[in-house]
Amino acid sequence: MLLEISLLVAAAFGAGVLNTIAGGGTFLTFPALVFLGVPPVAANATSAVAVFPGYLAGAIGFGRELRSIGKEGLGRLVLVALLGGLVGASLLLVSSDEAFALIVPFLLFAATLSFLFGDRLRAAAARHAGGITPFGATGLFLVSVYGGYFNGGLGIVLLALFALWGMSGIHVMNGLKNGISFAVSIISVATFALAGLVAWPQAIVMMVASSIGGYAGAPIARALPRRVVRGVIVVTGFVMSAIFAIRAFS
Repeated sequence: MLLEISLLVAAAFGAGVLNTIAGGGTFLTFPALVFLGVPPVAANATSAVAVFPGYLAGAIGFGRELRSIGKEGLGRLVLVALLGGLVGASLLLVSSDEAFALIVPFLLFAATLSFLFGDRLRAAAARHAGGITPFGATGLFLVSVYGGYFNGGLGIVLLALFALWGMSGIHVMNGLKNGISFAVSIISVATFALAGLVAWPQAIVMMVASSIGGYAGAPIARALPRRVVRGVIVVTGFVMSAIFAIRAFS
């Protein structure tokens, strides 16, 4: 029992740190829950619950930048994110553990690639003209569907999408990323909770640990070289993709 709690705390704390620094916290929380015997669909739902408080803290921290977007524009984006998150979470509800277990390796692999090439994706996207347009809303809806279904790599994909819109201020982009991620997560968490998918004892322990990790992430980020952090996330993502692929297809 103590070993299980220690694993959950370590995974959630690490996830909080990673999400604050660069994203990728789901690469730790989801595998830890599956390793402890939580079914894949419930593990994904519980993982979403475990990390979502950190998104709110991040959004509050970037409150000034978020206000620069304007209430009307921000409200419309949040509404689109809520709708997309609801659709994605609903899709998870109708996924069997067997089907989800087959999809997970590909989702983890895609999320790892998006993280690995995130800077290049954002640079390429920034070369396109854009702005917050109906096209942008469509892209946000699709990304939010993905986030509601599987949270891994959501922040990286959102940053690339914002660059495609023509945004360039990294602090505004990070603030919006946290705000949108929280909107997607809160609707997902509500859906999963109502459906009875969340393993609450594990979720509560992990919520506390991930919040502490999120707070500790800033000084850790300043102390560690960015390459080291990125390397840890990428290696973790590829290793977990391989492990889940072996589990699914063996």
